[in-house]
Amino acid sequence: MEMHFATVWESIADRLGDQAAIVHGDVRRSWTEYDERSARIAAAYVAAGLGPNSKIGLYLYNGNEYLEAQYAGFKMRGVPINVNYRYLDEELWYLLDNSDSEAIVFHSSLGERVARVLPRLPKLQLLIEVDDGGPLGQVPGSVNYDALLAATDPMPRITRAEDDLYMLYTGGTTGMPKGVMYAQGGQTGGLVQSSFPLLGVAAPTDASLIAGLVADAIARGNLAISIPACPLMHGTGMWLGAMAPMLMGGTVITLQARSLDSDELLRVVQTERATNLVIVGDSFAKPIVHALDHATEAGTPYDTSSLKIIVSSGVMWTSEVKEQLLERIPQTMLLDAMGSTEGTMGMQISMRGMPAETAKFSSVPTTKVFTDDDQEVQPGSGQVGMVAAGGNVPLGYYKDEEKSARTFRVINGLRYSFPGDMARVNADGSLELLGRGSQVINTAGEKVFPEEVEEAVKRYVGILDCLVVGIEDDKFGQAVTAVASKEDDAEVTEAAVIASVKGELAGYKAPKRIIFVDDVPRAPNGKADYKAAKRLALEGLGRS
Repeated sequence: MEMHFATVWESIADRLGDQAAIVHGDVRRSWTEYDERSARIAAAYVAAGLGPNSKIGLYLYNGNEYLEAQYAGFKMRGVPINVNYRYLDEELWYLLDNSDSEAIVFHSSLGERVARVLPRLPKLQLLIEVDDGGPLGQVPGSVNYDALLAATDPMPRITRAEDDLYMLYTGGTTGMPKGVMYAQGGQTGGLVQSSFPLLGVAAPTDASLIAGLVADAIARGNLAISIPACPLMHGTGMWLGAMAPMLMGGTVITLQARSLDSDELLRVVQTERATNLVIVGDSFAKPIVHALDHATEAGTPYDTSSLKIIVSSGVMWTSEVKEQLLERIPQTMLLDAMGSTEGTMGMQISMRGMPAETAKFSSVPTTKVFTDDDQEVQPGSGQVGMVAAGGNVPLGYYKDEEKSARTFRVINGLRYSFPGDMARVNADGSLELLGRGSQVINTAGEKVFPEEVEEAVKRYVGILDCLVVGIEDDKFGQAVTAVASKEDDAEVTEAAVIASVKGELAGYKAPKRIIFVDDVPRAPNGKADYKAAKRLALEGLGRS
């Protein structure tokens, strides 16, 4: 039996039957229903002329249909493509064109955008509209998701290959979005290896053993009930919040709000007895802490006793905020994963009674740090190098051999992924993450990593969020400039924050100016939007 998402999930569906697989609001689908509905959509893909390696754009908010449409693509050996629901016309056209998408599944509220780019996408053969209350029928030739499902018989099961393509597009933070290609076998097996220890079971390498092992674990009361609070269109939400729990035979619950609503999230944790929560750093954790406190002050505290694990990846999750969560949800283990679409590099675990740390990660054995001349950074040397992820390394970027050659390289006979993260290696072998090399600020001949300064700014009482950018400056080359938001009613001054940072970091790292804004710009997955932050900084300085 092949190690392949679709094949493994089919075997789990056969074993678990009526157990809930996916939940969105009042709509619950059992594993049997999830499998059958996905098989019907898979048959519709095939009937429209799609086949192995056909790309299927998913232009959807979180919901059951996202997971069904993706599973359907895997079933017929197609390649589902994650499409950011915030994309407007040109961004949407670029991604669908770049990915060679032959089908698109979209929410009706996004239909107007699809209609405008459709004439420039001749490869699209199938247009499936999911009714989310938005205007229907805006896209010529589109078919209704539920009607298509009802009118189509399930696709028979097939044998697949472990080298079938799996692809996830990056968010384009350092250029245009890029499709990161993996083999299905490596990606499925990698998530099995990382998730099965949470079941208290040794991870199998034989796919045919998975369904039996998860059924036994669930019978012992070890059922993963996961809430991805971040978008499924990004790797953090999809891999950690949906795919990994499903490989454990778990239940995935998606929220109805289309931006973080901490009260909805905590209500669902309470009513569904969720065990796993996936967030993205401080930008999610801080509002959750505030909602917990407000509910307690109001005399209606949330019951979060079912939560076992809170996972974050992709952005800074500071030690102070981790400690605040552990004070309020003391039984929970916090997993801070160091990784990106291009690879997983390390993990930090925090529990009550353990010292929580920021940006210090225990590396996995396949992770290395190399200098610019491909020499391995030695522990305790103080050298800064680029983090290299080994193990399940992507095949490359879709249709971009030049960037693939720069990012995925062989050193000493081993293949590594270089997502762009810079780090030091501590004497104990742990990694001290400094930030992305592409965001480094050069000020008066010194290099400053924005994340280090952001962390110091956010430690000041009353600061809610912060991003740091370099602004062109005649004296310094680039002036370190912070864009920050305050907590409600907080009395915070620019001078006080700058003085506080100078008390923690070398003077040249402290912001020259702090521009206060209502909201620090971030993507829906919590990742920093440095382009927008720089624009706000320039406006605040009167240089727009």
